[in-house]
Amino acid sequence: KIAAADLMNFMMFKCSILLLLLPQLIACLSSSGAARGPGISPARNVLGGELGCCCADVGGSGIGTGFYRDGFCSTGQLDEGRHTVCVEATAEFLAFSASVGNDLSTPIPQYMFPGVRPGDLWCLCASRWEQARLNNCAPKLFLKCTHEKTLEYTTLEHLKAHARDLDEALSDLRQLDDLRNQAMRAAGLSD
Repeated sequence: KIAAADLMNFMMFKCSILLLLLPQLIACLSSSGAARGPGISPARNVLGGELGCCCADVGGSGIGTGFYRDGFCSTGQLDEGRHTVCVEATAEFLAFSASVGNDLSTPIPQYMFPGVRPGDLWCLCASRWEQARLNNCAPKLFLKCTHEKTLEYTTLEHLKAHARDLDEALSDLRQLDDLRNQAMRAAGLSD
């Protein structure tokens, strides 16, 4: 049998190893500037990492994208449209969106909507992105800035196929996996 003191020493050793890795974990998982509060979903991207900023100044308007106009594709209870996909708008996509009744090109100042032009980054509704994908005109997107709730509308594989930041996002994912594995080994939870 293991003595209580030995067990306590072993647990203290595991905790000290985790404390050594804590600064690295915090650096990778630090909080973003995304909206937070009651009814707002946690700011995680489709890869499980911190949600990145999509665009804090759309077209030089001083207005951020996203349902909360904070530059992030955050979502919550009030965001019925799920403005969760960070896209780079194209003329083809904007024409498609207008043809299905969603004119994104025309500014609507009373809703802090600056209008979207080709090349602008914008938090698009997940269902609209999927609709555009099914019609072969989905705009490119940024995985690190696309909220995890998007996965309720489409698959990660479809998103990866349209990602502008795929290599960078996968590199970050490998780094997080390495840190997770180090922490698991240090805690004696893996081989």
